[in-house]
Amino acid sequence: MQLIEDLKAEHELIEQVVGSLRTFVTARLADQGDPEDGARFLAFFRRYAGDFHHDKEEVVLFRALVERAELPLDRGPIAALTGEHRRMGGLLDAMEGLLGSPLSETDRTRLQALAVDYSHSLWRHIDAENSVLFPEGQERLRRFHVQELPSRAMTETEAAAREAGLVLISRYPPFMDPEVHRGDGCVACPSFGTTCDGLEREWWTELEWEDMWDRMSSD
Repeated sequence: MQLIEDLKAEHELIEQVVGSLRTFVTARLADQGDPEDGARFLAFFRRYAGDFHHDKEEVVLFRALVERAELPLDRGPIAALTGEHRRMGGLLDAMEGLLGSPLSETDRTRLQALAVDYSHSLWRHIDAENSVLFPEGQERLRRFHVQELPSRAMTETEAAAREAGLVLISRYPPFMDPEVHRGDGCVACPSFGTTCDGLEREWWTELEWEDMWDRMSSD
């Protein structure tokens, strides 16, 4: 499905820019870096990752999973990932006044904590979508004879934010934090066990459970 391939390609850029944000925050804590780049990072995550990328996920893909593949909207992976979008947006809002302003010691501590939380959350969110939501969602849409979904072009504002992101990557080489727990599957998702009980419990049908037990008993 081309829409999902596009979303995965967009993830590659988004995860690089969030690594670049970590490098920028480290520079800011050392009173280095261009304070105006803080606004450029915010524009990238709000306009490109938010208005463009998240919009295609929520308005096109998630809606199709609910309306055409008969999956739940108010619980499970769709509700959890949508909630993560909102939570990460709140972290951006909290960072806004810190990225380009003079920093007190309290501000420095808070900015560092927010940047770590945001980057870890976004990296793990991307892993959950790439390894669970996208492949499983595509398979369930296929069962309902949905092979493709519509996409859309970027607006001028979204395209400008994307181009700014590419510049920021070259200016602040992405930091990939070895402390973040990344991986495939539901167990690596930040929402697993809190707002989502995993793909099997949330999405599987009785037939899928019966098939699993049959395969296990035959092994």
